[in-house]
Amino acid sequence: MSVLAAGTQVPDFSLATEEAGTFTAADLSETTTVLVFYPFAFSPVCTDQLQLYEEVREQLADEHGASIYGVSCDSTWSQRAFREKLGVQIPQLSDFEPKGATCRVFGVLHPGGFPQRALVIVKGDGTVGYSYQADSPGELPGVNLLFDGLASL
Repeated sequence: MSVLAAGTQVPDFSLATEEAGTFTAADLSETTTVLVFYPFAFSPVCTDQLQLYEEVREQLADEHGASIYGVSCDSTWSQRAFREKLGVQIPQLSDFEPKGATCRVFGVLHPGGFPQRALVIVKGDGTVGYSYQADSPGELPGVNLLFDGLASL
């Protein structure tokens, strides 16, 4: 299975937030949302990726009206510690329980039970506007992919 293609309606899903809430497909309506699927909190490439994306977070919002979220199969506690340790404001969404269920429906669940490194930009109408999946979990998708994806909407 591969990442959801542009034009695909986002399937139903449920992710946990740090605040013990739930983030679902309904939360994607009327805004542009960038979902950044990453393998593991505290791993070197994931650390670099979130720090890099944090540098352009406000620019994504100001120029494209886009919100950005990190998604992993780590627990919300691990994600919070990771976000705080990095000093980033990108909200984290957990696909911990049932583990990998959302990653599976987005087509990014690695056979090892963790997310592939992928970007999915969802338009306000709930369809995928752009998607990208790295060839390997060790590849860091540059910020140019975020801007190119948003420009293509």
